[in-house]
Parts: sequence; C-alpha cells; structure tokens
Amino acid sequence: MTDGDHPGSRDPLGAHGPDDDAEAVRRPAGGRESSRANRGWWDRNADEYQSDHGDFLGDARFVWGPEGLDEAEARLLGPAAQLRGLRVLEVGAGAAQCSRWLADQGARPVALDLSHRQLQHALRIGGGQGGGAVFPLVEADARALPFADDSFDLACSAFGAIPFVADPEQVFAQVARVLRPGGRWVFSLTHPLRWTLADEPGPEGLTILNSYFDRTPYVEQDASGRAVYTEHHRTLGDRVRDLVGAGFRLDDLVEPEWPEWNQQVWGGWSPLRGRLVPGTAIFVCTRV
Repeated sequence: MTDGDHPGSRDPLGAHGPDDDAEAVRRPAGGRESSRANRGWWDRNADEYQSDHGDFLGDARFVWGPEGLDEAEARLLGPAAQLRGLRVLEVGAGAAQCSRWLADQGARPVALDLSHRQLQHALRIGGGQGGGAVFPLVEADARALPFADDSFDLACSAFGAIPFVADPEQVFAQVARVLRPGGRWVFSLTHPLRWTLADEPGPEGLTILNSYFDRTPYVEQDASGRAVYTEHHRTLGDRVRDLVGAGFRLDDLVEPEWPEWNQQVWGGWSPLRGRLVPGTAIFVCTRV
C-alpha cells in the first residue's frame, strides 16, 4: 500500500508520506505499541511540523482543524469571557498553541502531550513574550492522566491523542475522571468518512477505496516489522458509544464547512475536497 492509498491522515495539518525506511500496512496494533510508536514519530517530526505549520497554527491561536475554524469565533468551549479562571486540560497539546490562547482569555490551562520534543517547542514559543510557558506543560500518555479526580472545569483536544490511540475509550474514561461533573469535553479529529478515501487533495481523493466499517489500524513499520507510527479508525457510532460509556452526554457534533477564504492545501485537505465531503468532526460533550 502506498501512502496515497491509506485512509485518514497521519498529519492533520499537512500530511506527508511515511518515513523513507517505513512500510505502510494495515494490521492490528495495540495500546502499548501505538503509544511507543507515536511518541517516537512526533519526537522525530516535531521540528518539521512546527516549521511547516507554525504560521497557520500561530503562537496563541485555537484552531480546531485544517478548515481554519477558530475557537474565538466558534465558542465551542463557551463564551471567551466565561473561560476566565477555569482550569482547562488540553490533551495532545503539541506546542500548546491552544493552551496559550486559553491563557490569554484568563483561563488556567495545563498542556499535556506524549511527545517531549513537541513540549520543547511549547517552551521555545513560551508565553508569547519570549519567556517560559505561563502554564504547566505535562509529558504523559492520555490513557493515564496524572491528575486528581474532578480537578478540571474543561478539557479539549484539537486533533490530539484520540486518532492515535488503540483504546480511545480509556482516554475518554480518564478525561471523565479528571473533569468535574458538568464539565465540558470538546475534541476534534479526522472525520471518520475520510477513512474510506485516498489521502489525496485532488479528485483522486474523492474515490472510495476502503470500507467505512474496516477498523484495522493504519501502521507504518520498519524492516523488522516494528511500528513507527499508528493511526486508528472508529465510526461515528463507535465514538458516540465510547463517549456515553465513559459518562458523557453528546451535546453537538460539528462538521466544519470549508470557508471561501481558505485556499490552502494541507496534505489531504483542500478546498476541492473540503467543499464536497467533511474533513473534521468536533465532538462537544458534557460529563454527566
């Protein structure tokens, strides 16, 4: 299978092919293997990722996906004025651009990521004034959050963690545990429909190649068969059932339309595809 044939997208804001020595396959991949592989992939690729997409992401901007939907306008976490003083957990924070925006609104974010190198970029960007980060940075696996029960008012994730774990229900259970009752959990990921299509921005990316119901992971592996990157597919129904099972109520499912102003191509995302099929799904949930 070539990279152009694989479903989904390995890099939501600018996909590129597997590492030169990696083979792309579809095969089972468990939680421990996926965690190890993806930690290594993001550590190796963080510099290139931030260099390529730093301008789009900004230093202190909360963008939900390649369409460019901005939290300042979408207000999926609630009105910006109401964020002041709230303790917010960002899961899969990368260089913590979203957490930086939250801090600018007066919230008290904690930025968590699996990748040490991504968090080094968070330190490099700092608080926007050339200094250190103005909020905690935590290196940890989202499947085992190192926080006390009921310790956050909100949790969010913009294309972080969820697509890359073999056991997303465990992440949802952990987020539910650390959220106070009534706390909001909002996360975005590649729209499950994209799993059926070739990961190409042009017309060839509009042809169905894979079954929507095939949940076999996408894996990049080295010559010894060792996974160096994994991505996991679930249907919309799977996501809803996992959320409800973890103790959440689904309040909204947002599928951003591609805006006229955005003429850029980001990996498999493009104006052509974005105006015909959804590329991002944003789940807005409440802990019951």
